[in-house]
Amino acid sequence: MNKKNSTAEDFREHLAQLREALLRLHKALVDSERIGYEQNIGTIPSPNHFLQLLTNDPWFAWLHPVSELIVALDEALDAKSKTPLTAELADGLVKQTAALLVASETGEGFARHYFDALQRDPDVVMAHAEAAKWFRPKS
Repeated sequence: MNKKNSTAEDFREHLAQLREALLRLHKALVDSERIGYEQNIGTIPSPNHFLQLLTNDPWFAWLHPVSELIVALDEALDAKSKTPLTAELADGLVKQTAALLVASETGEGFARHYFDALQRDPDVVMAHAEAAKWFRPKS
């Protein structure tokens, strides 16, 4: 994002687009993990039970950083926020997104789980590619 000639509204629009892309990526990751969970553990009997698993079960814990990043974007975009949206805040959130969404075959934690999800699910690959448009440096 070109900060020099950008306005607060430009930052807001960029972050809103990034947020929407992250929501789609998060959904693809959750759907992919649900399939894996049900194949390995068993059918999830209800939406309420699934929500409990998403928030409390170690199987899904690796997804929490994406959820937290979406919340941070929501807070930055909230017009009633006590913290004004600045170029620095917007840039920081974009960089945080880029740093998080790095897959690693040899890594641990999020990076390893993310690598596995990208390998097994084309919907995750497509959602990642869409999100990457909003955090990849412009050449």
